[in-house]
Amino acid sequence: MRSTFSILFYINRSKVKADGTTAIMCRISIDGKNSTVTTGIYCRPEDWDSKQQEIAVIRDNNLLKEFQQRVEHAYEDIIKEQGVISAVLLKNTITKPDMVAVNLLQAGEVERERLRVRSKVINSKSSYHQSKLTHKNLSDFVASLGMNDILFTDITERFGNSFKDFLKQDLGYQSSHINHCLRWLNRLIYIAVDQGILRANPIEDVKYEKKAPPQLRHISRNELQWLMGNPMPDQRKELIRRAFIFSVFTGLSYVDIRNLYPRHIGKTAEGRVFIRINRAKTKVEAFIPLHPAALQILALYNASDDTQPVFPLPKRDMIWPEVHQIGFIMGRSKNLSYHMARHSFGTLMLSSGVPIESISKMMGHTNISTTQVYAKVTDDKISEDMDKLITRRRLIGKAETAENEH
Repeated sequence: MRSTFSILFYINRSKVKADGTTAIMCRISIDGKNSTVTTGIYCRPEDWDSKQQEIAVIRDNNLLKEFQQRVEHAYEDIIKEQGVISAVLLKNTITKPDMVAVNLLQAGEVERERLRVRSKVINSKSSYHQSKLTHKNLSDFVASLGMNDILFTDITERFGNSFKDFLKQDLGYQSSHINHCLRWLNRLIYIAVDQGILRANPIEDVKYEKKAPPQLRHISRNELQWLMGNPMPDQRKELIRRAFIFSVFTGLSYVDIRNLYPRHIGKTAEGRVFIRINRAKTKVEAFIPLHPAALQILALYNASDDTQPVFPLPKRDMIWPEVHQIGFIMGRSKNLSYHMARHSFGTLMLSSGVPIESISKMMGHTNISTTQVYAKVTDDKISEDMDKLITRRRLIGKAETAENEH
């Protein structure tokens, strides 16, 4: 006789974390017996539809569906292999790869593995890659205390403050990375809270570092001229070089250029070619009249087959070696990053006198205050150039005075 089997997803609205999200739980019912397991998926209470058991955020909802399929497949496998099933047996089968960890660093390795698997689902490895360094910093701190690991129940507010001091004083990190590490520690602790290992977060009152003003790095006009005048002999590097230049003259990020299709390109009544596309990051529409340099690059690639993207670009994670090598060939002392191209667009447009409202629309910013950061960068550059001019004038004046005296 086949068992009665059902799955119910729910959230605890009274158990919301500091970041405003709560864990989605799964109640497994088999033959009237229940067992509960955490899905490892989080959402904001207002995004949860309890009737449909769905999340408003599509990406997270897809993860939830995959978890449901995992439970259903595990149920079928146990029935097929053992002939008997229970809610506890099914729960143990599901959670076996992610055994509940009572130690901090052990839990971190489990969470990193979950991020690795999730990175394949969402097609982005940024969170997984970032966790490598933040977890290493946490491991180094625990080792500095003379321990291989620490129980969650031994973590105190003092532990959190000491970790912050270790990052700042011993490792010399800036506020942004310190906050990344603190968020990683909080993440692991909240997982322990969700799993019932802790009743509350003991470092909840440990303050994050004050966020430093954003530093938008961009290439200079001379570097752009060099880049435009020096094609790469390697076909792949040449594609990356052209895409970089295209970004400088359009303000599109790498993912937006990779997702650019012929349907996103149009013409005004006056025959001016433009790009109209919703940015992948903000979902805000960007409208960009094309510069002649961008048009020249566009003419080299697909502009008619709407089943294929304009540029045959690989995933972003695969281009870093080429970008860094191009920077090395340019003679840069610091690494070249693709995001510098987008920053260069903002600073070039402002220094050329383009109104900030127009730049905001072209860059697809959700708020004009984001665009105003480029104005600050441009003002600083003008002040720096003026200081250099004043210094140069003084040196020339001193040289002329000395010559006259002789």
